[in-house]
Amino acid sequence: MKKFHKGKIIIALSLLIIAGISTAFLANQETRDFRIAKNLDIFFTLFRELNTFYVDDINPDKVIKTGIDNMLKTLDPYTTYYPESEVDEFTFMTTGKYGGIGSLIRNAGDYVVISEVYKGFPADKAGIKAGDLLKKVDGVSLAGLSTEKVSDKLKGNPGTEISLTMERNGKEKEYSLKREKIIIPPVPYYGMIDSKTGYIRFTNFTQNCIEDVKNALISLKAKNPEQIILDLRGNPGGLLTEAVEIVNLFVGPGNEVVSTKGKVKQFDEDFKTTKPAIDEKIPLAVIINRGSASASEIVAGAIQDLDRGIIVGQRSYGKGLVQISRPLSYNTQLKVTTAKYYIPSGRCIQARDFSHPNEDGSVGIIPDSLISEFKTKNGRIVKDGGGIAPDIEILPEALSQISAELYLRNYIFDFATKYYWAHPEINTIGQFSLTEQDYTDFKLFLEDRKFSYKTETEESLNELVSNAKKEKYYDIHKDLFTELEKNVTHSLDHDFSMFRSEITDLLEDEIIGRYFYEEGSIARTIKKDEQVLKAIEILNNKEEYYSILKGKFGSILSASRDDISKDESAYLASKEHQEPV
Repeated sequence: MKKFHKGKIIIALSLLIIAGISTAFLANQETRDFRIAKNLDIFFTLFRELNTFYVDDINPDKVIKTGIDNMLKTLDPYTTYYPESEVDEFTFMTTGKYGGIGSLIRNAGDYVVISEVYKGFPADKAGIKAGDLLKKVDGVSLAGLSTEKVSDKLKGNPGTEISLTMERNGKEKEYSLKREKIIIPPVPYYGMIDSKTGYIRFTNFTQNCIEDVKNALISLKAKNPEQIILDLRGNPGGLLTEAVEIVNLFVGPGNEVVSTKGKVKQFDEDFKTTKPAIDEKIPLAVIINRGSASASEIVAGAIQDLDRGIIVGQRSYGKGLVQISRPLSYNTQLKVTTAKYYIPSGRCIQARDFSHPNEDGSVGIIPDSLISEFKTKNGRIVKDGGGIAPDIEILPEALSQISAELYLRNYIFDFATKYYWAHPEINTIGQFSLTEQDYTDFKLFLEDRKFSYKTETEESLNELVSNAKKEKYYDIHKDLFTELEKNVTHSLDHDFSMFRSEITDLLEDEIIGRYFYEEGSIARTIKKDEQVLKAIEILNNKEEYYSILKGKFGSILSASRDDISKDESAYLASKEHQEPV
């Protein structure tokens, strides 16, 4: 009997504990639901009062979108709201498709200029060229409009007609075009770099991009390459499922590529390869840089974790978060972060800890103290918390300041435009090079534009002189400042001579693109690309290649994490702002 009573007591206590937990959970849930309802009611009543009493009329679309955007900023930069007016942008991000004329535009003073033309699309077929100034759309002036607003006017349903007024060499011309569905090719170039090495440039994980990469690989295989380079530099990612398919080209069925884990457990999923690979054995090098993110990191990370190939270049961006799209009312969309992803070794490469922002709202990188070690299939040590570290780190050489100034101020672009119209034909990419006279013409072109610039050293000296004058030290040490100024002042002629090779490369790359489009520029640049050349060097040395994969060189290199401290907006700001149309 005592045992019986003791058992009843234990059961009763267990039921009470369970009931208590359930009650606490329900109470907590009710409290949370109440807080949500309360704050939504506050927001609604606040907006109602603003709309009734604010001194000026309120634009409800603008005010509400600002509120939504700022609310989402407290989460992470990838959770984004798309109003109905921006749904086309959302569609373009996921599919790479839009209705337009097939070009890129950027600001150029009061108007926008065509910065690139896509081969075979309406703008190209009509004879529009990079460097043409866009003055009117359907007879309406575009003076003063931003690239975004001009882009909106140029985009539209495929099959609809549009009239453009372009200015070229000071003369205006009318063009009549019919918009088409524009599909940005995810593989802008592939080919044989040499007799042994196949190369694929892959720029975006849009819907069905696997077909383009697969076709490129099969075409290269027909040429019997001994090794393959997959270039993911600047690839910002995209669809996770496409990343799994890309890995499957090089890895056979049954291998885990990535798994996702989040708050909603039914969305957790393991993604494995399911099909026979195109080639499981061919030596493979994947090139990445700071612009390789998301799905690019899944591909590079899986190839590394499975010891299927070597990774060359710079540490990748470090985006280990997964987003899904959710339709909202009135044809709006929410792209929301739902999970983190984990590559085969079990690591998550997310670099920023958005769940623990600093007091000022900024978000820091995951500290070294929280970085964990994992192992690849062959037992090599890899780490989480900061992108994919390459097996072989090769940092590209930074441009000199004069080269950067010429590029960013569009002098390289403008001279290429002038050169193109003065030289109707270039027969082949390989035969083209700037002559001595061409380089002289470029310097004269810059003289006409009154080009000048100050080095950072000169800027710092100017600030020092200004402060010295304020503090009345300048007159006391005037001779010293004068001598210092003489020693640090740069000479344009000296800079043009010292950095001639670098400036010439920029000019030749831009000019080649005018004749042979993006694929021509890529075909030319890869021949002298430091990271590509390093990948080829290692692939050619099979002993070194397999030693890296077997871990005989020790752990994977600890690539620099310095760049990770830059946030995404700073990275994007470094890119020239262009709009697809």
